[in-house]
Amino acid sequence: MKHFLRMLIQVCLYFYCKFLWRCLKFVMRKLTGRCELQRICYNTKPGASRTMKIETSLRDSKSKLLQTSVSVHPDAIEKTIDDIMELKKINPDINPQLGISLQACLLQIVGYRNLIADVEKLRREPYDSENPQHEEMLLKLWKFLKPNTPLESRISKQWCEIGFQGDDPKTDFRGMGLLGLYNLQYFAERDASAAQQVLSDSLHPKCSKFSKTEWEKKRMDKAIGYSFAIVGINITDLAYNLLVSGALKTHFYNIAPEAPTLSHFQQTFCYLMHEFHKFWIEEDPMDIMEFNRVREKFRKRIIKQLQNPDMALCPHFAASEGLINM
Repeated sequence: MKHFLRMLIQVCLYFYCKFLWRCLKFVMRKLTGRCELQRICYNTKPGASRTMKIETSLRDSKSKLLQTSVSVHPDAIEKTIDDIMELKKINPDINPQLGISLQACLLQIVGYRNLIADVEKLRREPYDSENPQHEEMLLKLWKFLKPNTPLESRISKQWCEIGFQGDDPKTDFRGMGLLGLYNLQYFAERDASAAQQVLSDSLHPKCSKFSKTEWEKKRMDKAIGYSFAIVGINITDLAYNLLVSGALKTHFYNIAPEAPTLSHFQQTFCYLMHEFHKFWIEEDPMDIMEFNRVREKFRKRIIKQLQNPDMALCPHFAASEGLINM
């Protein structure tokens, strides 16, 4: 009975707050002469703060047009904005900036949804050793990470040197499908020197760039490494879950002036690999069995950072300049 009453109170509060919020919006429109979308665009700086408010406003609207606008095809965005302006009785000649701002926000919102679909498609595609394209990507991964060491054969214990578990890496891609391979190859190709350094440090943590004094200060005499490729697939899983949960909206809405793409996702993976490597060394785990603890602590730190609406995880590749004056 108590549980039922608690549920009833929560439902009543929800509808009361919703009614109160609609009344408040009506009053604000009468006082300012602007609808909620106008107030957000004119009073909130471009980036995640503005786009997330616009997304919430559209999704929670009573209008079917506004509700569905967050999932239209990218080619239909301009027409959708025209329809919204007409519905809200906003003259585009008097308010030209509103259309530009709404377009930027919708491109990001729709783009994020499409990015999830693209990433999910790669995750669901299994590695196929009979597919020449898949095999070529795998062999390139070796070449980028070990440019001076030829791979003796496709099935080889050498794969353990870059962090796979056995003599055939295909079995390690089961959890994340092709997405894991795509990310590892992107990191190894686009940021070759950093990827090779992280690989070297993961194999020989005492030989990293820390000075002897720093190692002693951090009690690194027992420092241990990790399996580079396996951790890369695990960090892919982390990036995937951050994306699907919506946690990465803050980051992507701040760094992508238009629609976030697969390249943005892969660059974010590179950043997470860099940061996890540093975090692993700082945590100084006693053995590899502490991996899950370290990984969970790292995940919580990233999520906390993403709760800041101004956060861009990797501003070195940000296109944030393009967001100004949108």
